[in-house]
Amino acid sequence: MAEEMSECEKYVDEKMQVMPRFLKPICAIHPTAAKLFADFYASVWDDGALSKSVKELIFTAIGVATCSPRCIVHVIPAIRAGASDGEIIEAVAVGFLAAGFYPNNPGIPYAFEYAAKTLEICEKFRKGEDWEYLERTEFRG
Repeated sequence: MAEEMSECEKYVDEKMQVMPRFLKPICAIHPTAAKLFADFYASVWDDGALSKSVKELIFTAIGVATCSPRCIVHVIPAIRAGASDGEIIEAVAVGFLAAGFYPNNPGIPYAFEYAAKTLEICEKFRKGEDWEYLERTEFRG
């Protein structure tokens, strides 16, 4: 069962439409900084000439193209902003194709795995199930 969110985490989740793992310790240590980051994020990602949904799908595609597990999480705010399954599938397809067209790229086969992981996150989120985009880092001393 999911743990209860702090006031700061609720604020971040409301502003960003996702509670990124990296901001949880910042909420605990310096909530003002976490909230300011969320405000900045919202100022860039909120509806403008492009809708929030489109911006989040662009960032999701970038995450797939660069094989960035922390960027594919942008599929969650895209869903919350109204992205359809068809839009998400097209965004991840653009992402895995883009992986084959820039220097020093991870390549389409690797990006395709991130596309599949993005769709898995999407499915779990829509079902209300816990989802994870990356195993937690284990720090060793």
